[in-house]
Amino acid sequence: MFLSNKCTRIRIKSKLSLSFCFKCTQVGLMSGISLIVGTMIGSGIFISPKSVLLYSGAVGPCLLIWTACGVLATLGALCYAELGTMITKSGGEYPYLMEAFGSLLAYLYSWTTIMVLKPSSFAIITLSFAEYASAPFYPGCTPPTLVIKCLSAAAIVIIVIVNCLSVKLASYVQNFFTAAKLVIIIVIVAAGIVLLAQGNTENLTNAFEGSSASVGAIGLAFYNGLWTFGDRVLYPLSWIVPLFVVFSTFGSANGSCFTAGRLAYVSGREGHMVKILSYISLRRCTPSPALLFNGVLAIFYIIPADINTLINYFSFAQWAFYGLTALALIVMRFTRKKLDRPVKVPIVLAVLMVLVSCYLVLAPIIDKPELEYLYCTIFIFSGLLLYFPFVYWKVNWARSFMSMFPSQNIIMIILSLKV
Repeated sequence: MFLSNKCTRIRIKSKLSLSFCFKCTQVGLMSGISLIVGTMIGSGIFISPKSVLLYSGAVGPCLLIWTACGVLATLGALCYAELGTMITKSGGEYPYLMEAFGSLLAYLYSWTTIMVLKPSSFAIITLSFAEYASAPFYPGCTPPTLVIKCLSAAAIVIIVIVNCLSVKLASYVQNFFTAAKLVIIIVIVAAGIVLLAQGNTENLTNAFEGSSASVGAIGLAFYNGLWTFGDRVLYPLSWIVPLFVVFSTFGSANGSCFTAGRLAYVSGREGHMVKILSYISLRRCTPSPALLFNGVLAIFYIIPADINTLINYFSFAQWAFYGLTALALIVMRFTRKKLDRPVKVPIVLAVLMVLVSCYLVLAPIIDKPELEYLYCTIFIFSGLLLYFPFVYWKVNWARSFMSMFPSQNIIMIILSLKV
């Protein structure tokens, strides 16, 4: 079946002929840019500074860590530029790991990302949204935890509904909130430059006094970097900052939900997740089951944990896969020499990314071992208990069980759509 921008007639098992408009599933250039910018610049720029300063111990190393995070993110982006133009398939890191290392490692990535990384990231961002959205109603004190979590859950429900209803609607939401995010970042940067020009440099005096010498603490500071201003700078317009931060975090959450649904869809299509996650709503042109699944998990993740715990748990596993993805680039330089590479970066950048990823994974564990790292590792490899019977051996009883789902009574689907 060939894909086109025109409405195509598709016949499914029930013999019912229905129209499916592929144009409705497309993301345009501006929406694509907004999606990338909106997910790259998430809630971390508003939430992480406190934690980065806490773990680094002083202003000087804090600024150095932020600079290093920017350099590291740029190096990673260059590596992903080569991978993305070389392997033009959807699913994020999933197809890169599949091509370089095979099915097993790709499965462990999809298992960990779909079950932990994506929903926990979604939860982190909506918790950030809830903190800023509820703050004006509790002047002079911290909003109650219950209020924050309930508001976070409500945001998750709204965002999932938007993404289930329409790709275009989700794109419009992303465009608006990304624009709002860029506006407030420009305001913050400009205000900071003005304050420095006015001589407000007291925080830079003895900037390295009290800095942390712990490699683990520095690693945790990197975690938060790779993830009260208004009253002092914009008074009496201090309400502008929390308002635009709310816009920013909501847009980031929308982008996180959008991408998570597509990864779950691709994994289900490839047989690495339950088949129902690969189903697409024929009426709405969206991967509704995958989006709903991600939303339900995100709500569960906001119940027990605070933001910083989620960030550390999320980053430990995520950086392991970032390192493996950079390693995949190195491996394919030797095993996939004939693949077309419109963008080709110096291999030393990928080597540097692998080394930094190893540091960010191992340093906090060596410096301060905690059970959460062990739990994360056990969870990642527990996916093997499902991989061998359901994916590798494909036992008949498992396939028979999945065929019992009354899918056509729940949602109109396309089973073999390759997008």
